[in-house]
Amino acid sequence: MTIYTRGPRVLNKSNGSGSNLVYDFAVVGGGIIGVASAWQILQRFPRAKVVFEKGIGLARHQTGHNSGVIHSGIYYEPGSLKAEFCRIGAAWTKEFAAENDIAYEECGKLLVATTALELERMHALAARAAANGIRARRLSYAELRAEEPNVSGLGALLIEDTGIIDYREVTEKLAGKATALGAQILVQNEVCSIQEQDDFVDIVTNVGHYRAQRLIACGGLQSDRLVHMAGLDTDFQIMPFRGEYFDVRPEKRDLVRRLIYPIPDPDLPFLGIHLTPMIAGNLTVGPSAVLGMAREKYGRFSVHLGDLWEMLTFPAFWRVARDNLRTGLVELWGSMNKWSYLQRVRRYAPTLQRRDLVPREAGIRAQAVMKNGRFHHDFLIRQTARTIHVLNAPSPAATSAMPIARYIVDMVIDPSKGSCHSS
Repeated sequence: MTIYTRGPRVLNKSNGSGSNLVYDFAVVGGGIIGVASAWQILQRFPRAKVVFEKGIGLARHQTGHNSGVIHSGIYYEPGSLKAEFCRIGAAWTKEFAAENDIAYEECGKLLVATTALELERMHALAARAAANGIRARRLSYAELRAEEPNVSGLGALLIEDTGIIDYREVTEKLAGKATALGAQILVQNEVCSIQEQDDFVDIVTNVGHYRAQRLIACGGLQSDRLVHMAGLDTDFQIMPFRGEYFDVRPEKRDLVRRLIYPIPDPDLPFLGIHLTPMIAGNLTVGPSAVLGMAREKYGRFSVHLGDLWEMLTFPAFWRVARDNLRTGLVELWGSMNKWSYLQRVRRYAPTLQRRDLVPREAGIRAQAVMKNGRFHHDFLIRQTARTIHVLNAPSPAATSAMPIARYIVDMVIDPSKGSCHSS
């Protein structure tokens, strides 16, 4: 079991040799990307490291509130960071799980088309799968019914390499490996200030004052605030989208064998409400994508006035609202009305009934919105001389955590690699 501490109040005092204690690296954020980065850096640079997490433990937000899917990478633009990192990360995640006795399953995924428009989009996804080197097979109506008798659609795309896993468990295992190499994981340490100097970075938290030669910020829902804290100009803001889930009651947990996804709207960064067999044995439905009024509060009606004010005063918010008004209203109504939510699932799983859905804790997706009002569809990573900031890392970030971490290490070794922010 990995032990996390709150840490001493001051870490940059004299270490007994007359010099100040300066960490080689500090990582902000205890999600899977931050912890994977700590582990990979320590394999290349076996010196002291500290990981700051403001919560009481690791994987408390996006990492621990998702569908637990090992994505294949079919959705993403060929040549994008998501396409490359997801493909590599899927194989890496499975290999890491096998080596560390973490349960996972390659159950496969069906992308189900229920309209003529979705059939067209499905054919485009099949072409994208080929471009991204992903195995995909088109199924007719009859073949779909043979694969999943309880699923209805005009056709489907079968992705056999998609899997399921518990990313909390993966994060805990990574943390154990990192601490075994010398990492200190300090929980309940919220970063309040970042000051980059010529030779080091000063970090002030609610617990004390720290100093490191390099800082890596993997702040998820707080990533825009961390980069602003470090003095960088920002051309985006993080907007929180609540992903609302239900569990399917135990009597119907055998409804499907594979993950069942709708065909997504290519203009939106969300994948739609899907049926997901979980590695723990339960079956979930979700998530939706409702604009949230708080970044880190999970109740349906939760509001954080500071988060809300910051969002409403971001000019691009109003363009997002205007351009996605119909979609936003559908999502909001689905949040308020269980029957409406169910109808979206019944398009491909018609036997599900309202009584089959049991409320489950929501998740919150950190989505970067650029100043021009566009969703940023790819991962977004930027750097300064002594800091690296992971700014946009929603799904499939958990699947892609290992290659993202390796990329960060490569940026440390060769700063000329530069920032990456594909559109």
